[in-house]
Amino acid sequence: MAKGRIVVDESRCKGCALCTTACPQDILFLAAERLNARGYHPVELIDRQSKCTGCALCAMMCPDAAITVYRFKVAPHPKVFAGNYAM
Repeated sequence: MAKGRIVVDESRCKGCALCTTACPQDILFLAAERLNARGYHPVELIDRQSKCTGCALCAMMCPDAAITVYRFKVAPHPKVFAGNYAM
């Protein structure tokens, strides 16, 4: 399974929250206690359980192109059968 992370250019974010509704993992939130230079609450990624898959739905929804998505491949764990590795 792929893992990912996003970087938000807070200077471009206008707090429209379209990305928060597009995220299937529900890990994007508006920063309620912070404003950017334009006076908007920017979006922030809160992903304590590493649920982001890098699907990029948030970036596709962003009308201001404020989100950059990074996606990583995660190597699968080898299967173990009775103490031996599967070949």
